Amino acid sequence: MIFNRSFLSCGCLILLTLAIGCGHNDIKVKKAEKPNIIWLVAEDQSPEFFPMYGDSTIPLPNIESLSHDGVVFNNAFSPVPVCAPARSAIITGMYPTSLGTHNMRTYNAYAKENQPEIGIPSYSPLVPDGVKMFTEYLRKEGYYCTNNAKEDYNFRAPDSGWDESNSGAHWRNRPEDTPFFSVFNFNVCHESGIWKQGEKELFVSPDSVTVPPYFPDNAVIRHDLAVNYSNLKRMDEQVGEIIDRLKEDGLYENSIIFFYGDHGGPFPRHKRALYDTGTKIPLVIKMQGNSDKGDYDNRLISFIDFAPTLLSWAGIEPPAVMQGKAQFGVFSDSTVRKYVFSSSDRFDGMYDKLRSVRTKRYKYIRNFNTAISNALPVKYREQMPMMQNMMSLQATGKLDSIPSLWFRTPKPAEELYDLESDPYELENLSEKVQLNDTLIHLRKVLTNWMDETNDLGRYPEKELLSMWFPKGEAPRLEPLQMLEKGKNIHLISNKSDATIVWKEPGATSWKIFIEPLSSNISFVAKAVRIGYSDSEEFIYNTD
Repeated sequence: MIFNRSFLSCGCLILLTLAIGCGHNDIKVKKAEKPNIIWLVAEDQSPEFFPMYGDSTIPLPNIESLSHDGVVFNNAFSPVPVCAPARSAIITGMYPTSLGTHNMRTYNAYAKENQPEIGIPSYSPLVPDGVKMFTEYLRKEGYYCTNNAKEDYNFRAPDSGWDESNSGAHWRNRPEDTPFFSVFNFNVCHESGIWKQGEKELFVSPDSVTVPPYFPDNAVIRHDLAVNYSNLKRMDEQVGEIIDRLKEDGLYENSIIFFYGDHGGPFPRHKRALYDTGTKIPLVIKMQGNSDKGDYDNRLISFIDFAPTLLSWAGIEPPAVMQGKAQFGVFSDSTVRKYVFSSSDRFDGMYDKLRSVRTKRYKYIRNFNTAISNALPVKYREQMPMMQNMMSLQATGKLDSIPSLWFRTPKPAEELYDLESDPYELENLSEKVQLNDTLIHLRKVLTNWMDETNDLGRYPEKELLSMWFPKGEAPRLEPLQMLEKGKNIHLISNKSDATIVWKEPGATSWKIFIEPLSSNISFVAKAVRIGYSDSEEFIYNTD
């Protein structure tokens, strides 16, 4: 749609009032007080591998230094033990089961079909009304937001999300004196690194690693564990480079810095499992001015708390649609979290629906398909030598009793673990009479959570697709409307929770439309929303 200084009727004034009225938040933090926030994200890692949680296998000096300057969180969790659904929770403050992003993986920008063997195309779920990437709220309040460089949110990220999202994205590219939020993702410690980097130099001896009881103790297992520790050293060096740049720029002391894992570890029974090895994450937060340095925090934290917490630090009231609670900042919620919840659904071409609830002491897991084992035949994971070794031992009856629990069929309908006495979740207590009250209570808590959060896992995935996309494709947002009043251009979308973005000719990133644009500039604009195709571009020329 192209306009050359056109004028539209004032009949749009009601819509215009609504569009302008949902602009800025009334409560703000002054620009000079807005903290810079940096996220350092390690892929596929559990707390058990890190020095700040008691593992002395390999020194990680940069992460250790950050933990000495910050707060170490002992009970932080991902709501899904695999990356794309977990990242959808981080970026929205919502449970993946409420968003429709609970299956791994739904959206793939590079493939027309993700899983042709089960007939599921690549799709971007139609998220509930009002759901946005939280960075959009930061950008509206003057933050420069950069992502280097992994997105993978299980939906197509709208152009409203980032000022930069690529391998060159960096806070150093921001306008002078602009507060920033910057994400750096470290892929070197990803699950695939266990086999892709398995022949590279090891920085620890396989003989020196501790083998947890749920793995057999043999040379293959020890080698893969040593590979992971070696990859952590490589990751730590990359973290150090980012911290050095912050210090060079005089930003380290007064920035808030997160270091965290995007879910549990890279191994079998870690990634894709609802045990703590799959959902519990390392989390260190260095506060402004290094306040509370050296502390350990035992509160229960879920990824859904990250988005509201960052908004709260920036002086932005978290929107009501977010299911997480701000843990810090001017809008911090004093409510003590009693439970964290996690889910499992599809992993690549395999379905296995599970739900769990965890308190500080107990974990309850409900298995909806007991006929299959936890050791799903996920082709991607089967490239790992450790997985191949365990499968071979299981097939020949040589796998020890504890490691073989992960392969058992049928698996129990319910699992209950006392995490104080059994941190590896090996002894199922669901049939213990003395814990019957705990079992009934957690069973009810989980059922209520599924109902209250509108758990979309109750629908088969193909049924969800037909509900969202009855015409077989994502709905498209309607073209923008324009109102020209004096020298100001107002833009309006008929979709109330869509975001309008715009840019001048030649610009590389889209800005969020917050206030009327000058009629003296040329620009292009469009409406965007998660799950929808962008509106037709609106082109305004001053010629």
